[in-house]
Amino acid sequence: MSNMFQKLFLPLAVCALLGVSFTACQKKKEAAAGKSGDDLSVALLINGSLGDKSFQDSANNGLTLVKNELGLKTRVAEMGYDESKWEPALRDLCDEGYDIIVCGTWQLTDIVERLTKDYPDQKIIVYDTSVNYANGENKNVYSMEYKQNEGSYLGGVLAAAMSKSGIIGFVGGTDIPVINDFLVGYIQGAKAENPAIKVVPSYVGNFEDTAKAKELAFAQYNIGADVIFSVAARAGNGAIEAAKERGRYSIGVDYDQAMLFQQTDPAMAQRVISSVLKRVDQSILLAVRRAQEGTLPWGTREVLGINENCIGLADNPIYQSEVPAPIRDRISELTEKVKAGQIKIDTAFGMDAGALNAYINSLRP
Repeated sequence: MSNMFQKLFLPLAVCALLGVSFTACQKKKEAAAGKSGDDLSVALLINGSLGDKSFQDSANNGLTLVKNELGLKTRVAEMGYDESKWEPALRDLCDEGYDIIVCGTWQLTDIVERLTKDYPDQKIIVYDTSVNYANGENKNVYSMEYKQNEGSYLGGVLAAAMSKSGIIGFVGGTDIPVINDFLVGYIQGAKAENPAIKVVPSYVGNFEDTAKAKELAFAQYNIGADVIFSVAARAGNGAIEAAKERGRYSIGVDYDQAMLFQQTDPAMAQRVISSVLKRVDQSILLAVRRAQEGTLPWGTREVLGINENCIGLADNPIYQSEVPAPIRDRISELTEKVKAGQIKIDTAFGMDAGALNAYINSLRP
């Protein structure tokens, strides 16, 4: 049997024995390699709980979009906040043969880097963090980070413009770079709108404790804050509850939270004048679509912002009714300037601890 005949005949024979066509075998091989194809399967690991009306729900919606718009097989694994369960869950998904696994947040970075050594052919998309690409490592991983400072800059402008007291607040989940990136943009935007503005920041210490976030928001309202930006996932809902109870304003995060609360608590929704959108859902859809098309740059990190429709400020009926037209017009103008690169927005990433603390404390009352 000639070498040419072996190359053509043997794959066909194997596929015939398996009862499938050569084309189907080849498509499965390409899918397993993470190449384009309509039959890709995609799994999402949620390292937290759904129902936060924020970050995790946005990621989950990304898989819904992948299923509905791209027609792909999807699965969502919700693992809660017990970190000991995350790595076994990711390994299980690798063993189950999903073509692409999606997961996110900095807590999973080391786990993903360990997995890529044991599963070098497993394609993984990580969001809101990045793996190490030095020396050709993690070639099978695509990382998405976000320019959340762009959206929070606009949120800072909105908060300062809407404030009557000249004091605004910020309730963050934990003191980590990505949360501080929100805060840095917020401070810069607020100061651009009102150089005399004061900003009071607080951290919950986690992303689950709604009671603690509510307590921190009350403390900020007690010293005069009248608009608070909550960046704490599920915990941040406590800060929005405080806004409802005090009749003050809140700015949500990640999702259009006013429209989510409109379904269950219209009075609370009315206190959320806008949300800084961090569209994890849209970024997951974009990445999987590019993987399906064969254009996703595996082995690289990309940072997505307003220009990629992954960051912005929610415009909804509550925003339209509560925020005066001149303020909305100004925010629209600033959005276009950010898109055009005409405004340089500061970032917490790359700041040393001393400079970051000085920045955060610069506008305290």
